[in-house]
Amino acid sequence: MARRLLVLAVLVFRTVSAQAPAYTADSIVNASDYSSGPFAPNSVLSIFGSNLSWYTEAFSVSQSSPSVPVALSGVQVYVDNWPAPLLYVSAGQVNFLIPSGESPGSISVHVVREGVSGPFVSLNLVDGAPALFDLGSGFAIATHLDGTLLTESSSGQPGEFVVVYATGLGATDPDPEAGEIPETAAPLHWLSSLSVSFNGAALPSALIQYAGATPGCVGLYQLNIQLPQDVPADPAIQVSMGTQSSSGSLKIAVQ
Repeated sequence: MARRLLVLAVLVFRTVSAQAPAYTADSIVNASDYSSGPFAPNSVLSIFGSNLSWYTEAFSVSQSSPSVPVALSGVQVYVDNWPAPLLYVSAGQVNFLIPSGESPGSISVHVVREGVSGPFVSLNLVDGAPALFDLGSGFAIATHLDGTLLTESSSGQPGEFVVVYATGLGATDPDPEAGEIPETAAPLHWLSSLSVSFNGAALPSALIQYAGATPGCVGLYQLNIQLPQDVPADPAIQVSMGTQSSSGSLKIAVQ
């Protein structure tokens, strides 16, 4: 009896292990705000589904890690049949980086868990697809120059320089290798197509001091901007590149 139970347990385990990763193109979203595509190269995306990984593991930056790994806990994500950098894996979610060298157009994505492949799905890439981070209270994640968060109790002031964080701003000069953690600032390649607006009014380009990669972080960009003297209180902020814009539903904490 014990032997039969052991054989049954092995068969059940093998059946469960063989279950393929399950997800759809619609369940792949921007990791910053869970918005749908199109997406941009060098963006961090989240895949939501089931059977994506048997374990939970996250990549942690260290001085000995010049780049992000392409495998975590036996899981890989392939973009056009090339392994993509991974930041997080679990049974129901995988966060991965679209390689910076990908060209605009349709790309193929699929998850492989310990040799078992999920479906191939197609995503659409464009040069830039901005998205902001929600602080959790309807405000975008932004900081004073000393790194402290802009909040209702520590708001930005007219004329002050602040830093707004974003994803999906595309290529930089220089462009990092796939998964490479940038060590220095790198401005946007498509800087001329970038615009920032408060309550629908575009900021003069002279007030955008820097727009580009955030050193020490993959897939993260920052906008160093000077708040206008006539900036309204807690304005809605929107970042645009070409025809693509962030949602416009977030505010920035300004007094």
